[in-house]
Amino acid sequence: MTTSRFLQIHTLHSYSAALLNLDDSGLAKRIKYGGAMRTRVSSQCLKRHWRLADDPHALLKIAGAEDAFRSRELVTLKVLEPLSASYKPLTLAVLNDTFQKHVYGDKGTDKKSRQTLLLGAPELRWLAKEADSLAPQIEAALSAPNSDATDKKAVAQALKDADGILKPWVSDKKNNLSTLREQNALNAGLPAALFGRMVTSDPAANIEAPIHVAHAFTVHEEETESDYFTAVDDLKRDEDDSGADTIQETELMSGLFYGYAVVDVPGLVSNLTGCERPEWTSADRTMAAEVVHNLIYLIAEVSPGAKLGSTAPYGRAEMVLVEAGDRQPRSLSAAFRTPVRADLYAALKASAEHLATMDRLYETGEARRTLHPMNEDVFRSAPRGSLREIAEWAKAAVLNGEATR
Repeated sequence: MTTSRFLQIHTLHSYSAALLNLDDSGLAKRIKYGGAMRTRVSSQCLKRHWRLADDPHALLKIAGAEDAFRSRELVTLKVLEPLSASYKPLTLAVLNDTFQKHVYGDKGTDKKSRQTLLLGAPELRWLAKEADSLAPQIEAALSAPNSDATDKKAVAQALKDADGILKPWVSDKKNNLSTLREQNALNAGLPAALFGRMVTSDPAANIEAPIHVAHAFTVHEEETESDYFTAVDDLKRDEDDSGADTIQETELMSGLFYGYAVVDVPGLVSNLTGCERPEWTSADRTMAAEVVHNLIYLIAEVSPGAKLGSTAPYGRAEMVLVEAGDRQPRSLSAAFRTPVRADLYAALKASAEHLATMDRLYETGEARRTLHPMNEDVFRSAPRGSLREIAEWAKAAVLNGEATR
């Protein structure tokens, strides 16, 4: 048995004639490593697809999970829009100024100046409830005698009265996001508990990500080509000039990608339950175990990809290696610092040899499970099994706090 403080998930995914992740110019993302240019898929892209996957193992299907939403218009669409049929535009405008600044900071009234913020569904429900409770008081102040007249002094006084109602609320709820999280660890939603959150307007509401994801990259040099394609005008099919109506180019790539993710189990348990990190072994680890179980499925089976309709970039991992241990994690990316052949067996062999070297040098003693299609038992330190068996093994490692060898 070994303590499962960290879980490491290594994968090899193969894709052909696809465009998985675009840069700002519409080309495949790249990274130079070991002197060779590789195609890559960003960690942000991978996490978004895992988070939003419509899948039997979707994270939000876990019992007790709450969603979260990332936007610069959370207050507008989730907090105030539901009130638009019940209150006057001026009431909503006054509330808008206060709530936008409260959530997004002093420049929150300007959409362009707002941080794209992640808020949990419970936090948004709370804010909507608070706005709904304040709206009648604001409307009453703005409906005072003469406040709707052309008298600027009367209107200014009404706005001042409304501001007087909001100031005590602002003062009392100054650090509401961090306070809410102290009351319920999942107020920020499951996505924030897994992948973290940064709130510049309320640093105390920041959440440390317990799931760390590397950019995936090809184990070999890039394999790309420029794809020339045309679109023909169907309405001109009988005309002499019925050639291409549109001529365009895009980039396609093929590759075998190495992916790597780490689960900091104490951090995950802490985010899900509110316990202190050192107390993770005595906390309820049920949800954390379910998260790890589903995450392994999502990493292995959910494909990132742009241009779904024209490239069908679907694939499952041809290798999954999961490790449980008590020491600082370490990637196997160095196995591919010198590019290997664009071949699964070559990549498996390079991974296994590098892992064996690390075991000999550092003797960190991780417990492991793996899957791959080769007849040869490439990873001699890792018993083989199906994805279901590996996911169940990792789930048990979190529940027990220890992993079987």
